[in-house]
Amino acid sequence: MQDAGNTNPESTILLNATAEDHHIARMAAVALGLTILEGAIPSPLPGVKPGLANIVTLIVLARYGWRAAAWVSLLRVFAGSLLFGNFLTPGFFLSLSGSLLSLLVLALAQHLPIRWFGPVSHSIYAAFAHITGQMAVVYLWLIPHAGIAYLIPVFATAALVFGTVNGLVAARFMDNATNQIN
Repeated sequence: MQDAGNTNPESTILLNATAEDHHIARMAAVALGLTILEGAIPSPLPGVKPGLANIVTLIVLARYGWRAAAWVSLLRVFAGSLLFGNFLTPGFFLSLSGSLLSLLVLALAQHLPIRWFGPVSHSIYAAFAHITGQMAVVYLWLIPHAGIAYLIPVFATAALVFGTVNGLVAARFMDNATNQIN
């Protein structure tokens, strides 16, 4: 029997993590914490959530770029699904599709002129993309019925409201961080 303190070099995996890896992991952990907090908030309608973790994604996008924001967002989706026990369930695919489409839109939106487009507009675009991705999965996979179109105004209103609020919160955090540096 082998002593638990001894390690076999043949079975040891050494991962060299960079400072950026550590930063992305910390930001993903913050986003995951906000996802957990959000899960405790009662929702008046299934699927309508404030998307608090998107605040972190917006800040990471502005400060560190799209690649880091994509890592944070996708790590949150995967870790959250594992934590909540819904990995590979319809809820996981709804979250993943919304996140992927949001990331695609953010990849395009980051090239818009900063003078007119910032965290609030990016957040609104991402919120609409998120709900579009989710509605596409619902229609193409879960409920292939035209009747789900009646829900679009409710979800679009929620995307506009929560996208605006999250964008304002992200902008405020970024302004505070800039002021503290100066």
